[in-house]
Amino acid sequence: MSESSDSTLPYSYAPLATKNEFNGFGPGENQPRRRSLKIGLAVFSTLMICALLMSILDYNNNVIENNVSNNNAPNKYNNVVGDLTLRPPPENVASVEVMPGSKDLLFKVSRGKPHGVSQKANSLPLRGLKVPFFDWNDLQLAWQRTAFHFQPQKNWMNDPNGPLYYNGWYHFFYQYNPAGAVWGNIVWGHAVSKDLIRWKHLPIAMVADRWYDFNGVWTGSATILPDGQIMMLYTGSTNESVQVQNLAYPANLSDPLLLEWVKYPGNPVLVPPPGIGKLDFRDPTTAWLTSEGKWRITIGSKLNKTGISLVYDTTDFKNYELLSNILHAVQGTGMWECVDFYPVSVAEPNGLDTSTNGPSVKHVLKASMDDDRNDYYTLGTYIEDNVTWVPDNPAIDVGIGLRYDYGRFYASKTFYDHEKKRRILWGWITEGDSEAADVKKGWASLQGIPRTVLFDQKTRTNLVQWPVEEVETLRQNNKDFDKVEVPAGSVVPLDVSAATEIDIIAEFDIDKEALENLPVSEEHYSCPASKGAAQRGALGPFGLLVLANNDLAEQTPVYFYVIKTLSGSFKTFFCTDLSRSSAATDVFKNIYGSTVPVLKGEKLSMRILVDHSIVEAFAQGGRTCITSRVYPTKAIYKETKLYVFNNATTATVTASIKTWQMSSARMLRNSIWVHLIMFFSTFIFIGRPLI
Repeated sequence: MSESSDSTLPYSYAPLATKNEFNGFGPGENQPRRRSLKIGLAVFSTLMICALLMSILDYNNNVIENNVSNNNAPNKYNNVVGDLTLRPPPENVASVEVMPGSKDLLFKVSRGKPHGVSQKANSLPLRGLKVPFFDWNDLQLAWQRTAFHFQPQKNWMNDPNGPLYYNGWYHFFYQYNPAGAVWGNIVWGHAVSKDLIRWKHLPIAMVADRWYDFNGVWTGSATILPDGQIMMLYTGSTNESVQVQNLAYPANLSDPLLLEWVKYPGNPVLVPPPGIGKLDFRDPTTAWLTSEGKWRITIGSKLNKTGISLVYDTTDFKNYELLSNILHAVQGTGMWECVDFYPVSVAEPNGLDTSTNGPSVKHVLKASMDDDRNDYYTLGTYIEDNVTWVPDNPAIDVGIGLRYDYGRFYASKTFYDHEKKRRILWGWITEGDSEAADVKKGWASLQGIPRTVLFDQKTRTNLVQWPVEEVETLRQNNKDFDKVEVPAGSVVPLDVSAATEIDIIAEFDIDKEALENLPVSEEHYSCPASKGAAQRGALGPFGLLVLANNDLAEQTPVYFYVIKTLSGSFKTFFCTDLSRSSAATDVFKNIYGSTVPVLKGEKLSMRILVDHSIVEAFAQGGRTCITSRVYPTKAIYKETKLYVFNNATTATVTASIKTWQMSSARMLRNSIWVHLIMFFSTFIFIGRPLI
C-alpha cells in the first residue's frame, strides 16, 4: 500500500498476526407426528404464515408508526388521538431555501427556536454559500443507521424524557415526531428494555391533544413515590405557545409496560410566575423529598441573560408553592434547559436515590445551555434550609466550566436505578449532516449509550461516566494487540475485520526518557482551535484512527496531546478530529475535545464505541467524554478499518489495545422468530388435549 497524499499522517505499516474465534450451532430435529395432531398442525401452519406476514409488516413499520399512521383504526388507548399531524406547521417553519438548480431541500429556517425551545435544525454554517449538496446514495445512508444505540424505526427524535425502572422493565420516553424526520408535531415515544440495550418499542405514550399541550408534549421527568405511584411532570406548549407544567400518571400500575397514561384533569399545575417570560419556563426535574416530607422540584428559566433554576414545593404534585429563593443562578449563561439535580456519594462507588443528602454527599447541578447547546455540570453543596446550592469552585460554575461531553450531546437526563443502585445518564445525540440527508434517509438523531455516573474518588473534582455494563453482552470476537510500538510519525494497521461496530479499549505507554526530555511549552493548546491530528507536537497527537478507509482519505482520529507547562507539570488533552472524516460537503467536520485529568502513575487510556455514524470516546475511565457523528462516504461496510497512530515529532509510544466486534442489539420483535415462539407456545397449550 502506497502513501496517500490525502491522508493526515505519514505512515509505515507493521502487520500484526491475530486469530479469530467463531461459534456455531446445529439444526434441530423433526419429531414424529401423530394423526391426532393434524388439526393442530394445520392451525399452526396457518399461524406461521400469519406470523411471517406480521413480521414483514413489523420489520418495516415500527409499532409506534403503525399506531399513528392508521388514522381510521379504533384506538384502545384513551389518550392517543387518531390523527397526530394535528395541523399544518406554521408558515415560518415550512419555508425553505433551495440551492439554485436543485430540487433537494438543503436548509429549513430555524426549528424550535421560534416556539421557545433550543434550536432543533442542524444549522449547518453554509447558509447563503453555494456549497453543493452531497449526492448520498441509498447504500451510504443505510450504513449510517446504528446497530446498538437507541433510535426509533424512523422519523425525528430529540430529548430523553422520564426514564425509570419499574416492575422489571427499564422505561424510556423521548421527544418524537411521528410525521417526519425533522422537528415538529412532538409527542412522547415509549420503549422498554430488560437491560438498557435491547429495546422493544411500544405505542406512543402521550400526544398533543389538550389546550395546555396543543403545540407539543415537551420534556419531563418521572418521580416514583414510596407507595409505588409514578408522577410524570412535563412541559406543555399551550395553544397560545405558553410554556406550562403538566401532570400525568399511569392508568394501570399493575401493567409493567405502563402502556396507558392519564393526564391530570386539573392541568396545567404550574404556569410561568410573574417576571418570567412565557417561553422561558420548561423541563421540570425529578422531585426529591425534603426533611419536612415535602416534594421539591426545580425548573429552568432565565432573567435577562442570567440562567436560573426556580424551586417549587408540593405535597401532592397538583398544588405547588414557589419558594422565594432560587436554587442557583449564573450571569451571562442565558436560558437553562433540561436542568438536572441529583446527589453523588463521595465515599461509595454507588449511585444514590434523588432524595439522599448528608455529609458524605455532593450534589450535581446540570443545565443544558440554550445559547450554545451544550450540557454543563458542577459539583457543589445543597443547603436545604435556605434552598440554595453552592458550587465547590465558582470558576467552573454551571455554563462556564465542566461539560458532560465535549461533542454532540444535549438535553441529558439522569435517573436512579434502584435495582442496581446506580445513576444512569441519557443524552440526545444530534445530527451533523444536512436536513436534506435526514429527510432522504427517513430519520434523525439518536440516544447515546446509557452511562453510569459517579463522583471521581481520585481527582475529587469531577464526575466519571462509563457505558452501562450491559453493553458488554454484545461483545464477540475479541482480539488483543499487546505492546505495539508506534514510532513518531507512523500509522500501524490493526488486523480486525470491518470496524463498523466495535468496542475498543487502549492504553498508551510513553517513553520515560521522552517525558523527562519534553521541552517546556508556552503553547496555549485547544482541541477545537487546533489543526487536529495534523498538528504535530513533541508528544502528540497519538491515538486511534476509526472509521478510516484503506488509503486514509477518510479517517476520524481520537487522540491524546501532551504538553509540559511552564511550571513543569504535564497537561493532557483528549480530542476527536472530524476534519477528514468524510468526503461529503454538507456535514459538520469539527474538532472536539478538552483537557483530561491524568494522575501520577496512570497510563493514558481511552475507550471508543463505534457504531456506524456515532463514535463515543471516553478518556481516563470517563473523566472526559466526546461524542461525534461521522458520515463517511468510503469508509463504510467492509472498507471500515482501524489503525493506531503517532504523529508526535520525537517520542515513540507503546499501545496495548483490545477490540471486540459488537453484535446488533435489535430486539427479536423485528424477526419472524418472536412471532413463531409466541404462536408455538399457543399451539402447545391448545394442542395438548388433542394428543
